[in-house]
Amino acid sequence: MSGGAFDYNQYRIRQIWEDIQKELDNQGKEKPKDELRYFDREYFEKYPEERFEPTYREDIQQIFKDGIKALKIAEIYAQRIDWYLSGDDGEDNLVSRLKSELEEL
Repeated sequence: MSGGAFDYNQYRIRQIWEDIQKELDNQGKEKPKDELRYFDREYFEKYPEERFEPTYREDIQQIFKDGIKALKIAEIYAQRIDWYLSGDDGEDNLVSRLKSELEEL
């Protein structure tokens, strides 16, 4: 495995944006049974909305999407700089790979 200048913590950035994306993807879906098992039937009769994942307003969804994009950019920068500082990439590779990966977004 290459890199290591940041103890591979750039992968935590990926985990954050993937978790935010999961929130968007799961909107309005019924929660998994293992999450629902902690409540009895009476609770769900009183609070039926609790059986479902939240649905976010459009402006909140846009904030999530903007955050995901910013985190993806941060992940790319962290990865490319990590490889450069670790000696895996030279200056030219840093510049070209960074440019290429940012264009792919």
